[in-house]
Amino acid sequence: MEHKKGKLTGIGVGPGDPQLLTVKALRAIEACDMAVFPGEDPKETVAYKIVEQVYPQLGDKELLAVPMPMTKDPEKLEKSHKEGADRIAGCLEEGKNLVFLTLGDPTVYSTYLYVHKRLLEMGYQAEIISGITSFCAVAARLNIGLVEKAQQLHVIPASYQIEEALKLEGTKVLMKAGRKMKQVKEILRTQGDEVYMIENCGMADEKIYYGADEIPEDAGYYSLIIVKERV
Repeated sequence: MEHKKGKLTGIGVGPGDPQLLTVKALRAIEACDMAVFPGEDPKETVAYKIVEQVYPQLGDKELLAVPMPMTKDPEKLEKSHKEGADRIAGCLEEGKNLVFLTLGDPTVYSTYLYVHKRLLEMGYQAEIISGITSFCAVAARLNIGLVEKAQQLHVIPASYQIEEALKLEGTKVLMKAGRKMKQVKEILRTQGDEVYMIENCGMADEKIYYGADEIPEDAGYYSLIIVKERV
């Protein structure tokens, strides 16, 4: 009899408001044998705290921590991604069905993708359940649109070089700007565009800022900036 391996499902839990967790995501979490979280302690991760509010039984599940260091060092990243994939593979070999819970959507700058691709290459089943992206949730919270008619939308990781990207036409979404906020602010001040920022969108400590001057230089990691051309 052939040994049946488990399946991994990467789930986007949305940007922070637990009510934005999709029905499909919740059903997959309820049905899983084990929940995986990117971090040292599953119950201390933001993803766990979001889901727990709508599914208190999450803590009764078997939980697996997969540390993902905040670094650009390729060797450290390669090591953590391999170790994470190997740990998950061990559980899949036991026939367990796992869910990997990540913020926002798993297809947008997500740590889950690195594990997802590795496990597919290793021959395991892995799929994705979409979540509401942070920039869509931020636009909704601000009560504004992102793009209309023929406008372009550019999603930019602001922790890298952004000067040239900010010259692009259309709406710019700056993600992961926290560590370079001072530099980002200086550039935005010269642009003359409409600037909005939300820190911790949908969470209890959410903060909204209007204009580049309002944005604090010590803004946290979960800060997202929308830059719109003035019409």
